[in-house]
Amino acid sequence: MRSNPADYELIAPGKLQAVLSLLASEPGKWLPIAGGTDVMVQYAAGTLQSRRLVSIWNLPELGGIEVLTEEIKIGAGCTYTELREHEIVAREFPLLARAARWTGGVANQNRGTLGGNIVNASPAADSLPALLAYEADLILVSARGDRRVPYVDFHAGYKTMRLAPDELVRAICLGREFSNYFHYSRKVGARNAQAISKICIAALGTIGDIRIALGSVAPIPIRLTEVERLVTGKSIDPDLVQLARKMTIAAIQPIDDIRSTARYRAAVTANLVAEFLIKLGATVDQQNQAKNDVLARWNFLSAKAAVDEILPCCGSRAWADAVVARRPLSNEAMLLQASDEIWGNLAESDWIEAFRSHPRIGESRIGESQRPNLAPSRSATWSEQEQQNVTAADDAAKLALAEGNREYERRFTRIFIVCASGKSPSEILKILRRRLENDEHTELQEAAEQQRQITQIRLRKWLRG
Repeated sequence: MRSNPADYELIAPGKLQAVLSLLASEPGKWLPIAGGTDVMVQYAAGTLQSRRLVSIWNLPELGGIEVLTEEIKIGAGCTYTELREHEIVAREFPLLARAARWTGGVANQNRGTLGGNIVNASPAADSLPALLAYEADLILVSARGDRRVPYVDFHAGYKTMRLAPDELVRAICLGREFSNYFHYSRKVGARNAQAISKICIAALGTIGDIRIALGSVAPIPIRLTEVERLVTGKSIDPDLVQLARKMTIAAIQPIDDIRSTARYRAAVTANLVAEFLIKLGATVDQQNQAKNDVLARWNFLSAKAAVDEILPCCGSRAWADAVVARRPLSNEAMLLQASDEIWGNLAESDWIEAFRSHPRIGESRIGESQRPNLAPSRSATWSEQEQQNVTAADDAAKLALAEGNREYERRFTRIFIVCASGKSPSEILKILRRRLENDEHTELQEAAEQQRQITQIRLRKWLRG
């Protein structure tokens, strides 16, 4: 039965704050709609349950794609057409660009939005496996403020989300760290576009970091975390691929429906995972044969020059001396593994030397009171990039962080270390307050782990030149 227009109320406040006030005043009573592509299907079929609709279409606060040094922020109101046509998305996030091309026809791509695809929460949505593979964060907004959550935790079950009744998805954040990864995606359906997926896969990786995400094979889009752990860091051979196939079939929950059968979905999913791993293995072999130009040059530097070049990645001279002593290191995976092993075996005094190479959170440059010898310019530049979200924060947030820094230094007699890349000031402040409750040993270990993560990020930047 078709719907009766008289049964529905649609308003368009035109400003984000007005929409948020409305949602706060009557939580759960209003259904936000953007492009309306899914809503109109339900309306035409007479199955649209919500009777009160509020338009968030073309709200400027939800639009656009902001390109930052460490990440891009895609407004939740960004359309598939905008995603398809954006240069950075196409070059650095091809899994998402391809998914945008697959989603419906041109008309739907002009109206459908990424945020709408997320909150519609279909397990068959084309874009959602790509967001899982890129480990996206979501910025959620309400009249109470913003909060940033990992996308992997957003879907609680079929068509259910960890989204409060008064919240909207404001933006989707993707870290800009995948330019050297192998990307693979496939959609299996009646057609590549204008058809719901029978199976959808988005995968990417290097030998040291592999992500495999799937749609249409479980109540929510999923990551194959056990398969990822199995293959990461290993040489891709036929035995490993066969074991990955078996683990894939065990990990998914396909169903029989009008589009396909569970048996077909399981078999094809295993085939796609195997194809990705085989192609990844071939790509890694080619990269290893070519080797890394930066490493190839660095391997032949004098010991002093090699230490000076790599020192800004960590800040501990003992770490840099030990990494240089491991030369030759022929690829990224070997370098990162050596770094982690050496870092974990250093003395506490060496860890603290590395901590002193950073500016305080909220300060763009290291001060004389922290270390007599200023950090190398490359390290200072990286620190500014890592703290860009804090630099752009309002005065109240900066003041709260400054007070937190002082309290931490009184408590532990050293500066607060956190891997700040991609984190908002509120997230960092929450982490700082939690860690103030640690005892000395626990906090030193946690600070060391944060420094390890920072070092890994910086080593990858260094390798990119």
